Amino acid sequence: MPRRTWLMSRMFHLGFFSSFSPPAWHAATDRAHGEDWWSGDYHARLARHVEEACFDFLFFEDTSGVSRMFGGSMDTDLKNSLSAPKNDPVALISYLSAVTTRLGLISTASTTLYPPYLLARLYSTVDGLSRGRAGWNIVTSSEEESAHNYGYEALPPPGERYDRAEEFVDVARQLWTSWEEGAVVRDHDRGIHTDPAKVHEINHVGKHFKVRGPLNSFPSPQRVPVLAQAGGSPRGRDFAARNAELIMATTIGGIDAMRAFREDIHGRMKTFGRSPDECRIMYATHVHVTDGSRDLRSTVTDSQLVSMLGKHAAHIGVDLFQYDLDAPLPEDVVANGTTSMLDSIKDKGRQGITLREAILDICLGDDELGVVGTADDIAHNLAGAMEAVGGDGFIIMATQNANEEHVSGILDEVVPRLQRMGVARTGYSGATLRENLFAF
Repeated sequence: MPRRTWLMSRMFHLGFFSSFSPPAWHAATDRAHGEDWWSGDYHARLARHVEEACFDFLFFEDTSGVSRMFGGSMDTDLKNSLSAPKNDPVALISYLSAVTTRLGLISTASTTLYPPYLLARLYSTVDGLSRGRAGWNIVTSSEEESAHNYGYEALPPPGERYDRAEEFVDVARQLWTSWEEGAVVRDHDRGIHTDPAKVHEINHVGKHFKVRGPLNSFPSPQRVPVLAQAGGSPRGRDFAARNAELIMATTIGGIDAMRAFREDIHGRMKTFGRSPDECRIMYATHVHVTDGSRDLRSTVTDSQLVSMLGKHAAHIGVDLFQYDLDAPLPEDVVANGTTSMLDSIKDKGRQGITLREAILDICLGDDELGVVGTADDIAHNLAGAMEAVGGDGFIIMATQNANEEHVSGILDEVVPRLQRMGVARTGYSGATLRENLFAF
């Protein structure tokens, strides 16, 4: 993709998106890269590399089932490593906090599958271990298999899941603030470690939860971890506008759609009494550094295409393999999971784009942004796109194609160019994730 003509001046944030799973299984080459992922060693190397590049955070997705979406069998999932094996990223970010000093660490956890006290205590602990660098990506879960592992016959409907999530976040906030500032006095002379007058039960009784509180954990540096969310449906946008400090949005539809999303979220935030300055909107994109002469789509292997289709199918809750890949997705397909992801594929179908090409568009990067090509062109195009959108940054996606060539192209080639252009940070000004996220 050639370099676009942009006016550039805006400094923006960078995040790196990963998974606690085999990092390069679906790469075109060097698929054995990072085979020690399960031990945490691969991600420790990645985290140090990402921190050296001065990213704001490393962000981990998660699911907790083996999909039977494809013909009612686990075979396709397991043969192609679609959602398994995958380990728990909350444990991983705790481990990574010991090998980094400034990098934010965000992991996914579900309000449908966790009880709020357990999650609040867990993230308070991780925020303490990381000295204030923890973030929670709030999801409501969209995979039936995950629900079956936690005692559900089926996932609740999306509206009910969001109702539960709203109450869940309110309970978690109350627990995180159930110890007042200055509650821990450590008065050796009087023999008082914690002032009882400054620790409070929350006595929450709601539709979904009954929690007495308080937390019994030590108040963490941020008190409340940075709250992230990625819902794209109308209800998901309302939830994000009310609760999130970081929203992961999509680049699908290009500059106009990105700008419209930002304006919509800011409008919704105002209806909830929040200032747009209280949230950072960052756009998830796949970046692929090539020599400029290679057609990336021509290098996509059958295994990679299966991975792309399979991951989308699992999130949407629809077996996409049953449809003709070389025709637009039928309009009558209904999502049982993530509706915004299905809507993106349908929107492309209305333009005559086949299911195969729609998935490639989404997974390889939107050509309008120019994120496939030389490092110089990609850096220029990312900076210009952010200036045009007026947004807060990009989250660079790298899951199961993150071999050494791919990661190095991003961190060692694109990012230094962005830094030299003055649009990406060259150092950390704050000690906590929240301080760095809101530094500019």
